[in-house]
Amino acid sequence: MNVAELPSLARYAARASESRGRQLVEEKSSSRNEFQRDRDRIVHSSAFRRLEYKTQVFVNHEGDLFRTRLTHSLEVAQIARSIARNLGLNEDLAEAISLAHDLGHTPFGHAGQDALDDCMRPYGGFEHNLQSLRVVDLLEERYGAFDGLNLCFETREGILKHCSLENARTLGEVGRRFIERKQPSLEAQLANLADEIAYNNHDIDDGLRSGLITVEQMMSIDLFRRHADVVMRAYPHVTERRMTLETIRRMINQLVVDVGEASLKAIDAAGVGSLDEVRDAGPLILFGSAIRDEATVLKQFLRRELYYHYRVQRMASKAKRIVKELFDAFVAEPNLLPTEHAARRARIGERAIADYVAGMTDRYAIGEHARLFAISER
Repeated sequence: MNVAELPSLARYAARASESRGRQLVEEKSSSRNEFQRDRDRIVHSSAFRRLEYKTQVFVNHEGDLFRTRLTHSLEVAQIARSIARNLGLNEDLAEAISLAHDLGHTPFGHAGQDALDDCMRPYGGFEHNLQSLRVVDLLEERYGAFDGLNLCFETREGILKHCSLENARTLGEVGRRFIERKQPSLEAQLANLADEIAYNNHDIDDGLRSGLITVEQMMSIDLFRRHADVVMRAYPHVTERRMTLETIRRMINQLVVDVGEASLKAIDAAGVGSLDEVRDAGPLILFGSAIRDEATVLKQFLRRELYYHYRVQRMASKAKRIVKELFDAFVAEPNLLPTEHAARRARIGERAIADYVAGMTDRYAIGEHARLFAISER
Protein backbone atom coordinates (compact mmCIF):
# COMPACT_ATOMS: atom_id res chain seq x y z
CA MET A 1 0.00 0.00 0.00
CA ASN A 2 1.31 3.48 -0.87
CA VAL A 3 1.83 5.76 2.15
CA ALA A 4 3.67 8.51 0.29
CA GLU A 5 3.17 12.17 1.24
CA LEU A 6 0.38 14.08 -0.46
CA PRO A 7 1.74 16.02 -3.46
CA SER A 8 -0.26 19.07 -2.34
CA LEU A 9 2.00 19.67 0.68
CA ALA A 10 3.68 23.07 0.59
CA ARG A 11 7.47 23.23 0.57
CA TYR A 12 7.47 24.55 4.15
CA ALA A 13 5.19 21.82 5.51
CA ALA A 14 6.44 19.08 7.83
CA ARG A 15 6.79 15.70 6.12
CA ALA A 16 6.48 12.36 7.85
CA SER A 17 9.10 10.95 5.50
CA GLU A 18 11.57 13.58 6.77
CA SER A 19 10.70 13.28 10.46
CA ARG A 20 13.49 13.43 13.02
CA GLY A 21 12.09 10.12 14.15
CA ARG A 22 11.12 8.43 17.37
CA GLN A 23 13.14 8.11 20.56
CA LEU A 24 13.18 4.34 20.02
CA VAL A 25 13.52 3.28 16.38
CA GLU A 26 10.65 1.14 15.13
CA GLU A 27 9.86 -0.68 11.92
CA LYS A 28 7.85 1.47 9.49
CA SER A 29 4.19 0.76 8.84
CA SER A 30 3.14 -0.43 5.38
CA SER A 31 -0.28 1.25 5.59
CA ARG A 32 0.21 4.54 7.48
CA ASN A 33 2.77 7.32 7.55
CA GLU A 34 4.49 8.15 10.82
CA PHE A 35 2.25 11.07 11.77
CA GLN A 36 -0.86 8.96 11.12
CA ARG A 37 0.55 6.32 13.46
CA ASP A 38 1.07 9.02 16.10
CA ARG A 39 -2.54 10.16 15.74
CA ASP A 40 -3.82 6.60 16.12
CA ARG A 41 -1.68 5.94 19.19
CA ILE A 42 -3.03 9.09 20.81
CA VAL A 43 -6.67 8.22 20.06
CA HIS A 44 -6.25 4.72 21.54
CA SER A 45 -4.45 5.92 24.68
CA SER A 46 -5.99 5.77 28.15
CA ALA A 47 -5.18 9.46 28.71
CA PHE A 48 -7.24 10.42 25.65
CA ARG A 49 -10.28 8.50 26.89
CA ARG A 50 -10.01 10.15 30.31
CA LEU A 51 -10.47 13.57 28.66
CA GLU A 52 -14.17 12.72 28.34
CA TYR A 53 -14.52 13.31 32.08
CA LYS A 54 -12.20 16.28 32.53
CA THR A 55 -13.42 19.86 32.86
CA GLN A 56 -13.27 22.45 30.13
CA VAL A 57 -15.17 25.24 31.94
CA PHE A 58 -17.98 23.33 33.65
CA VAL A 59 -17.25 20.33 35.85
CA ASN A 60 -18.43 17.02 34.40
CA HIS A 61 -21.45 16.55 36.64
CA GLU A 62 -22.84 20.05 35.97
CA GLY A 63 -24.43 19.04 32.66
CA ASP A 64 -24.24 16.42 29.93
CA LEU A 65 -24.03 18.86 27.01
CA PHE A 66 -21.18 21.10 28.15
CA ARG A 67 -17.81 20.64 26.47
CA THR A 68 -15.25 18.38 28.08
CA ARG A 69 -11.53 18.22 27.35
CA LEU A 70 -12.30 15.42 24.90
CA THR A 71 -14.89 17.28 22.85
CA HIS A 72 -12.68 20.37 22.98
CA SER A 73 -9.73 18.39 21.60
CA LEU A 74 -11.89 17.02 18.77
CA GLU A 75 -13.04 20.52 17.85
CA VAL A 76 -9.44 21.79 17.88
CA ALA A 77 -8.41 18.94 15.57
CA GLN A 78 -11.25 19.68 13.15
CA ILE A 79 -10.35 23.37 12.93
CA ALA A 80 -6.63 22.59 12.60
CA ARG A 81 -7.22 20.15 9.76
CA SER A 82 -9.36 22.64 7.86
CA ILE A 83 -6.77 25.39 8.04
CA ALA A 84 -3.88 22.99 7.37
CA ARG A 85 -5.55 21.81 4.16
CA ASN A 86 -5.99 25.38 2.95
CA LEU A 87 -2.35 26.25 3.70
CA GLY A 88 -0.86 23.08 2.22
CA LEU A 89 0.34 21.95 5.65
CA ASN A 90 0.45 18.41 6.99
CA GLU A 91 -3.07 17.61 8.21
CA ASP A 92 -2.00 14.41 9.95
CA LEU A 93 0.59 16.18 12.09
CA ALA A 94 -1.74 19.09 12.90
CA GLU A 95 -4.43 16.61 13.93
CA ALA A 96 -2.09 14.52 16.09
CA ILE A 97 -0.84 17.58 17.98
CA SER A 98 -4.36 18.91 18.45
CA LEU A 99 -5.67 15.62 19.84
CA ALA A 100 -2.75 15.30 22.26
CA HIS A 101 -2.32 18.88 23.45
CA ASP A 102 -4.41 18.46 26.64
CA LEU A 103 -3.49 14.87 27.59
CA GLY A 104 -1.65 16.11 30.68
CA HIS A 105 -4.38 18.42 31.92
CA THR A 106 -5.53 17.94 35.49
CA PRO A 107 -9.10 17.34 36.63
CA PHE A 108 -11.15 20.52 37.07
CA GLY A 109 -9.47 22.47 34.27
CA HIS A 110 -7.24 25.43 35.07
CA ALA A 111 -8.31 25.47 38.71
CA GLY A 112 -6.91 21.97 39.17
CA GLN A 113 -3.76 22.89 37.28
CA ASP A 114 -3.15 25.97 39.45
CA ALA A 115 -3.71 23.99 42.64
CA LEU A 116 -1.35 21.21 41.59
CA ASP A 117 1.29 23.73 40.57
CA ASP A 118 1.07 25.30 44.04
CA CYS A 119 1.40 21.87 45.65
CA MET A 120 4.38 20.94 43.50
CA ARG A 121 6.23 24.24 43.89
CA PRO A 122 8.78 22.75 46.33
CA TYR A 123 9.33 19.84 43.93
CA GLY A 124 9.77 21.61 40.59
CA GLY A 125 6.24 22.87 39.90
CA PHE A 126 3.64 21.58 37.46
CA GLU A 127 3.13 22.61 33.82
CA HIS A 128 0.28 20.90 32.00
CA ASN A 129 2.06 21.09 28.62
CA LEU A 130 5.08 19.38 30.13
CA GLN A 131 2.73 16.86 31.74
CA SER A 132 1.20 16.11 28.32
CA LEU A 133 4.71 15.30 27.10
CA ARG A 134 5.27 13.11 30.20
CA VAL A 135 2.09 11.21 29.34
CA VAL A 136 3.18 10.37 25.80
CA ASP A 137 6.86 9.85 26.68
CA LEU A 138 6.54 7.92 29.92
CA LEU A 139 3.20 7.41 31.63
CA GLU A 140 1.12 5.55 29.04
CA GLU A 141 1.60 1.80 29.39
CA ARG A 142 0.44 0.08 26.21
CA TYR A 143 3.50 -1.39 24.55
CA GLY A 144 5.90 -4.11 25.51
CA ALA A 145 8.98 -2.47 24.03
CA PHE A 146 8.78 0.99 25.62
CA ASP A 147 7.03 3.28 28.08
CA GLY A 148 4.75 5.96 26.69
CA LEU A 149 3.68 6.14 23.04
CA ASN A 150 7.10 6.69 21.42
CA LEU A 151 5.79 9.49 19.21
CA CYS A 152 7.70 11.32 16.48
CA PHE A 153 9.81 14.34 17.39
CA GLU A 154 7.53 16.73 15.49
CA THR A 155 4.42 15.58 17.37
CA ARG A 156 6.19 15.80 20.72
CA GLU A 157 7.51 19.25 19.84
CA GLY A 158 4.00 20.46 19.04
CA ILE A 159 2.57 19.06 22.27
CA LEU A 160 5.14 21.06 24.26
CA LYS A 161 3.49 24.39 23.49
CA HIS A 162 4.96 26.23 26.49
CA CYS A 163 7.89 25.32 28.71
CA SER A 164 10.04 27.13 31.26
CA LEU A 165 13.73 27.48 30.40
CA GLU A 166 14.60 25.47 33.51
CA ASN A 167 12.53 22.52 32.34
CA ALA A 168 13.56 22.94 28.71
CA ARG A 169 17.17 22.33 29.69
CA THR A 170 16.23 18.88 30.99
CA LEU A 171 14.34 17.74 27.87
CA GLY A 172 17.12 17.32 25.33
CA GLU A 173 16.36 18.00 21.67
CA VAL A 174 12.62 18.62 22.12
CA GLY A 175 13.32 21.46 24.58
CA ARG A 176 16.08 23.09 22.53
CA ARG A 177 13.85 25.54 20.68
CA PHE A 178 12.87 27.28 23.94
CA ILE A 179 16.54 27.81 24.75
CA GLU A 180 17.49 28.92 21.23
CA ARG A 181 14.25 30.94 20.79
CA LYS A 182 13.25 29.13 17.62
CA GLN A 183 9.79 28.31 16.29
CA PRO A 184 8.15 24.90 16.00
CA SER A 185 6.63 23.64 12.75
CA LEU A 186 3.77 25.55 11.17
CA GLU A 187 1.55 22.59 12.08
CA ALA A 188 2.40 23.11 15.75
CA GLN A 189 1.76 26.85 15.48
CA LEU A 190 -1.54 26.07 13.78
CA ALA A 191 -2.68 23.66 16.51
CA ASN A 192 -2.00 26.39 19.06
CA LEU A 193 -4.18 28.94 17.25
CA ALA A 194 -6.89 26.35 16.52
CA ASP A 195 -7.03 25.76 20.28
CA GLU A 196 -7.78 29.46 20.81
CA ILE A 197 -10.46 29.54 18.10
CA ALA A 198 -12.14 26.45 19.54
CA TYR A 199 -12.27 27.42 23.18
CA ASN A 200 -13.33 31.03 22.62
CA ASN A 201 -16.28 29.99 20.50
CA HIS A 202 -17.45 26.90 22.35
CA ASP A 203 -17.13 28.76 25.66
CA ILE A 204 -19.66 31.26 24.27
CA ASP A 205 -22.01 28.35 23.52
CA ASP A 206 -21.53 26.74 26.93
CA GLY A 207 -21.77 30.08 28.72
CA LEU A 208 -25.07 30.90 27.02
CA ARG A 209 -26.40 27.38 27.62
CA SER A 210 -25.55 27.68 31.32
CA GLY A 211 -27.25 31.07 31.65
CA LEU A 212 -24.11 32.66 33.11
CA ILE A 213 -23.87 35.02 30.14
CA THR A 214 -26.69 36.31 27.94
CA VAL A 215 -27.23 37.12 24.28
CA GLU A 216 -27.75 40.76 25.31
CA GLN A 217 -24.25 40.80 26.81
CA MET A 218 -22.78 39.10 23.75
CA MET A 219 -24.28 41.78 21.50
CA SER A 220 -21.78 44.23 23.03
CA ILE A 221 -18.98 42.23 21.37
CA ASP A 222 -18.38 43.38 17.79
CA LEU A 223 -17.29 39.97 16.51
CA PHE A 224 -20.51 38.35 17.78
CA ARG A 225 -22.93 41.20 16.97
CA ARG A 226 -21.78 41.54 13.36
CA HIS A 227 -22.67 37.93 12.58
CA ALA A 228 -25.77 37.90 14.79
CA ASP A 229 -27.21 40.85 12.86
CA VAL A 230 -26.72 38.98 9.57
CA VAL A 231 -28.39 35.85 10.99
CA MET A 232 -31.39 37.75 12.36
CA ARG A 233 -31.92 39.52 9.03
CA ALA A 234 -31.73 36.22 7.15
CA TYR A 235 -33.86 34.26 9.64
CA PRO A 236 -36.08 36.78 11.48
CA HIS A 237 -38.26 34.12 13.12
CA VAL A 238 -35.52 31.76 14.27
CA THR A 239 -35.31 30.83 17.96
CA GLU A 240 -32.64 32.49 20.10
CA ARG A 241 -30.82 29.19 20.56
CA ARG A 242 -30.58 28.53 16.83
CA MET A 243 -29.59 32.15 16.23
CA THR A 244 -26.66 31.87 18.62
CA LEU A 245 -25.46 28.57 17.15
CA GLU A 246 -25.69 29.97 13.61
CA THR A 247 -23.80 33.07 14.78
CA ILE A 248 -21.04 31.03 16.40
CA ARG A 249 -20.73 28.89 13.27
CA ARG A 250 -20.21 32.01 11.18
CA MET A 251 -17.72 33.42 13.69
CA ILE A 252 -15.62 30.26 13.51
CA ASN A 253 -15.70 30.38 9.71
CA GLN A 254 -14.50 33.99 9.66
CA LEU A 255 -11.67 33.23 12.09
CA VAL A 256 -10.59 30.20 10.07
CA VAL A 257 -10.61 32.16 6.82
CA ASP A 258 -8.75 35.06 8.42
CA VAL A 259 -6.03 32.81 9.82
CA GLY A 260 -5.54 31.26 6.41
CA GLU A 261 -5.27 34.59 4.61
CA ALA A 262 -3.10 36.33 7.22
CA SER A 263 -0.79 33.32 7.58
CA LEU A 264 -0.26 33.01 3.82
CA LYS A 265 0.76 36.66 3.71
CA ALA A 266 3.16 36.18 6.62
CA ILE A 267 4.66 33.04 5.05
CA ASP A 268 5.13 34.77 1.71
CA ALA A 269 6.65 37.83 3.36
CA ALA A 270 9.09 35.67 5.33
CA GLY A 271 10.09 33.81 2.16
CA VAL A 272 10.39 30.48 3.96
CA GLY A 273 11.01 27.50 1.71
CA SER A 274 11.58 24.70 4.18
CA LEU A 275 10.81 23.57 7.72
CA ASP A 276 14.30 24.64 8.84
CA GLU A 277 13.60 28.16 7.58
CA VAL A 278 10.26 28.13 9.42
CA ARG A 279 12.13 27.40 12.66
CA ASP A 280 14.38 30.43 12.14
CA ALA A 281 11.50 32.81 11.30
CA GLY A 282 9.10 34.49 13.69
CA PRO A 283 5.57 33.20 14.30
CA LEU A 284 3.85 32.74 10.92
CA ILE A 285 0.43 31.32 11.81
CA LEU A 286 -1.61 34.26 13.02
CA PHE A 287 -4.73 36.38 12.79
CA GLY A 288 -4.91 39.58 10.77
CA SER A 289 -4.60 42.63 12.99
CA ALA A 290 -8.29 43.60 12.87
CA ILE A 291 -9.54 40.13 13.80
CA ARG A 292 -6.81 39.75 16.42
CA ASP A 293 -8.10 42.90 18.13
CA GLU A 294 -11.68 41.61 18.04
CA ALA A 295 -10.64 38.18 19.31
CA THR A 296 -8.77 39.84 22.18
CA VAL A 297 -11.90 41.78 23.17
CA LEU A 298 -13.86 38.51 23.13
CA LYS A 299 -11.28 36.77 25.32
CA GLN A 300 -11.36 39.63 27.82
CA PHE A 301 -15.15 39.50 27.92
CA LEU A 302 -15.21 35.74 28.56
CA ARG A 303 -12.60 36.05 31.28
CA ARG A 304 -14.51 38.81 33.02
CA GLU A 305 -18.08 37.59 32.60
CA LEU A 306 -17.76 33.79 32.43
CA TYR A 307 -14.51 32.47 33.89
CA TYR A 308 -14.75 34.87 36.86
CA HIS A 309 -18.50 34.45 37.32
CA TYR A 310 -19.12 33.66 40.97
CA ARG A 311 -20.70 30.30 40.18
CA VAL A 312 -17.66 29.20 38.15
CA GLN A 313 -15.35 30.55 40.85
CA ARG A 314 -17.23 28.66 43.58
CA MET A 315 -16.70 25.39 41.71
CA ALA A 316 -13.07 26.34 41.04
CA SER A 317 -12.56 26.96 44.76
CA LYS A 318 -14.00 23.54 45.62
CA ALA A 319 -11.83 21.94 42.92
CA LYS A 320 -8.65 23.54 44.27
CA ARG A 321 -9.42 22.26 47.76
CA ILE A 322 -10.00 18.74 46.46
CA VAL A 323 -6.69 18.69 44.56
CA LYS A 324 -4.72 20.22 47.43
CA GLU A 325 -6.21 17.94 50.07
CA LEU A 326 -5.59 14.85 47.93
CA PHE A 327 -1.99 15.85 47.30
CA ASP A 328 -1.30 16.76 50.94
CA ALA A 329 -2.82 13.50 52.16
CA PHE A 330 -0.67 11.40 49.83
CA VAL A 331 2.49 13.32 50.80
CA ALA A 332 1.77 12.92 54.51
CA GLU A 333 0.74 9.27 54.22
CA PRO A 334 2.12 7.62 51.06
CA ASN A 335 0.56 4.33 52.15
CA LEU A 336 -2.80 5.82 51.11
CA LEU A 337 -1.70 5.67 47.47
CA PRO A 338 -2.74 2.71 45.32
CA THR A 339 0.06 0.12 45.23
CA GLU A 340 1.53 0.97 41.83
CA HIS A 341 1.60 4.70 42.57
CA ALA A 342 3.11 4.13 46.01
CA ALA A 343 5.91 2.14 44.36
CA ARG A 344 6.57 4.97 41.88
CA ARG A 345 6.52 7.51 44.71
CA ALA A 346 9.23 5.53 46.49
CA ARG A 347 11.36 5.76 43.33
CA ILE A 348 10.77 9.31 42.09
CA GLY A 349 9.19 11.15 45.01
CA GLU A 350 6.33 13.61 44.90
CA ARG A 351 6.32 13.77 41.10
CA ALA A 352 4.60 10.37 41.20
CA ILE A 353 1.82 11.89 43.31
CA ALA A 354 1.43 14.71 40.78
CA ASP A 355 1.22 12.12 37.99
CA TYR A 356 -1.51 10.26 39.86
CA VAL A 357 -3.58 13.37 40.68
CA ALA A 358 -3.15 14.91 37.20
CA GLY A 359 -4.36 11.69 35.60
CA MET A 360 -7.63 11.69 37.53
CA THR A 361 -10.93 12.58 35.91
CA ASP A 362 -13.22 15.06 37.67
CA ARG A 363 -15.49 12.38 39.04
CA TYR A 364 -12.63 10.09 40.06
CA ALA A 365 -11.00 12.94 41.99
CA ILE A 366 -14.30 13.72 43.72
CA GLY A 367 -14.74 10.03 44.58
CA GLU A 368 -11.16 9.61 45.78
CA HIS A 369 -11.54 12.68 47.98
CA ALA A 370 -14.73 11.23 49.46
CA ARG A 371 -13.03 7.87 50.06
CA LEU A 372 -10.22 9.57 51.97
CA PHE A 373 -12.13 12.18 53.92
CA ALA A 374 -15.84 11.35 54.15
CA ILE A 375 -17.13 9.32 57.09
CA SER A 376 -20.28 7.54 56.00
CA GLU A 377 -23.11 7.19 58.46
CA ARG A 378 -25.12 4.00 58.47
